[in-house]
Amino acid sequence: MNKREQQRLIREQKQQAAEKKAALQKNLTRLALVILVPLILIGVLYGLMGQGEVYPPDEIGPTDHVRGNPEADTTLVVYADFQCPACATEHRVMSQAWPRIASDVQLVFRHYPLTTTHPFAWTAALYSEAAGRQGKFWEMYDLLFMNQAYWSGLASVEAEFDGYLEQLDLDVEQAHQDMQDDTLLQKVRNDQRGGTRAGVRSTPSLFVNGRQVPVPQNPVDMIALVNSASE
Repeated sequence: MNKREQQRLIREQKQQAAEKKAALQKNLTRLALVILVPLILIGVLYGLMGQGEVYPPDEIGPTDHVRGNPEADTTLVVYADFQCPACATEHRVMSQAWPRIASDVQLVFRHYPLTTTHPFAWTAALYSEAAGRQGKFWEMYDLLFMNQAYWSGLASVEAEFDGYLEQLDLDVEQAHQDMQDDTLLQKVRNDQRGGTRAGVRSTPSLFVNGRQVPVPQNPVDMIALVNSASE
């Protein structure tokens, strides 16, 4: 075999090897698509189905925390973050106005934890939901906001929040178990998703009968807002 024939043979061998490699890669790609595409579709469908329903601010959902007069025509929906200082101010204003407006409104609290700026907001939301499973959501809501200035400065909040559970005579171990429940976690996520969909961009955000309004900075203005909405 002369040199030219040797070179031709080498070129043919390289070409055959390249064709085999290309065929193998093509088959592997097809196999990956056959396996991965159904898995991806299942994952997307599961995610969409598992997220649960969200409710706009003009509608009260079955998982919402509601206080006040269930027969009232005026509904206040507050999206808030337990570690947000402005939300603590809103809580104080609402608490001071509450004796005057409780018979005229339904108050709905929805979570909107801003975790990028408030590292304990998510944990606080979970603790409030766990307390809610034992019938003490609003009591935990009050404790979290009233003590916000203290626990926001801690390195870790779990022990402090456990103390609030004990103060409310709740089962701490049960609360810890509940906080691992996907349903409880999804409640917080769905509140946030619904808020974003409704136009919430900061906390607190207040909606009166589905319409977003500026948050009153004192109880007199809060009472006036409710009176105006009830007319």
